[in-house]
Amino acid sequence: MTARGDYLPRMRTIRLLFIGLACACLLPGPSVFAAKKPKSKPAPAAAAPLAFDPGPAKSLGSAGSWTAYLAQNKSGKVCYLVGQPEKAEPPAAKGKSAMAMVTHRTQDNVSNVVSFDIGVALNEDADVTLDVGGGRFALFAKDETAWAATAELDKAIVAALAKEKRVVINATLKKGHTARDTYALGGFAKALALIDKACDVRR
Repeated sequence: MTARGDYLPRMRTIRLLFIGLACACLLPGPSVFAAKKPKSKPAPAAAAPLAFDPGPAKSLGSAGSWTAYLAQNKSGKVCYLVGQPEKAEPPAAKGKSAMAMVTHRTQDNVSNVVSFDIGVALNEDADVTLDVGGGRFALFAKDETAWAATAELDKAIVAALAKEKRVVINATLKKGHTARDTYALGGFAKALALIDKACDVRR
């Protein structure tokens, strides 16, 4: 599995690219590129040129509150699913939205990348906790998004999400308050199967 720490410096630039693509396609606008926690605290993101633009995304289908998408060109595919919370406390900042994602990228042989966008600036010195089916996972915060620190943790979280009915994310905001987002997981497994098939990911 390819190391993912080098994605972090490009996160904001890539996120802006996909927001633009999403607006053009009337699709959700999250970044479909993942970041992994480096050993040291991440440096501020730089506006680096993008090496891989998969082009506009198309829907593969929806189930419950989850929708699967595929973007591709000759360099590879990006397959991802997006879900909206049934409850977000507090709501995301104006002009933003809370969402959960799982992403596969064939170009980098990366799969099962989990991210939870809270839509509000997070305290990057505090872990974000993910409660699903009685299990608890610790994620790290970067800007407004929570990520898993390792590929193994990503895979374990995806497996738990596919089996359970609800997941709750608790995060400490930059201003010191607590955010709590709740997602219904009905349809998650079906959306996951769609992106697995599109990017040839086997379980």
